Amino acid sequence: MAWITRFLAAVAFLAVGVIFSPETFGSNGDGSLKLSTYLKLAHLLCFSTVWGAALWVTFIATTIMFKNLPRHQFGNLQSKMFPAYFTMLGICCSISMASFGFLHPWKSSSAAEKYQLGFLASALAFNLANLLVFTPMTIEMMKQKHKVEREENVGEEIGRSKNREVVKANPKLAAINKKFGMIHGLSSLANIMAFGSLATHSWYLAGKLNL
Repeated sequence: MAWITRFLAAVAFLAVGVIFSPETFGSNGDGSLKLSTYLKLAHLLCFSTVWGAALWVTFIATTIMFKNLPRHQFGNLQSKMFPAYFTMLGICCSISMASFGFLHPWKSSSAAEKYQLGFLASALAFNLANLLVFTPMTIEMMKQKHKVEREENVGEEIGRSKNREVVKANPKLAAINKKFGMIHGLSSLANIMAFGSLATHSWYLAGKLNL
């Protein structure tokens, strides 16, 4: 499959970088130095993955799809994409938080490092809340909403919903819309809170770089 080929190519490039890194050639550091380098690499790769994915999905991909797909098709695509999206974010946040925590043990960490571990933990918590609670509820409510809308011959428009007129004559759809809006709002809030936590950590990492 094409994605396997791309994944193996990325792994190959990473392996070459590790093999020819200063820690491999010309360094007399002990095993702990190499372990810390691998942990830093794991933290950087996982954090950059979750940060880039969150930025792309939250602000770019979702907007493009919303403006160019029929609303029901957009919703069905989201229902397949978001469980995978939040699973990947949860895994990457877990690895990033674990590697950072190992590199900065709580008892010997500075206040800034403890705050950063807290931000990573909050990003993980918000993503898990979306994965395990809000996303399944949102998908279930979306299916009920789509079923009623199909009966009313709405939902194939592109962009904003045209069911507002239908809602006035259909109390069932009005109730579903209200509940869907509440759950979807909580999901969006959790996603933004996770993004904010990651943004704060990106500022911390930028302050540590020597360019």
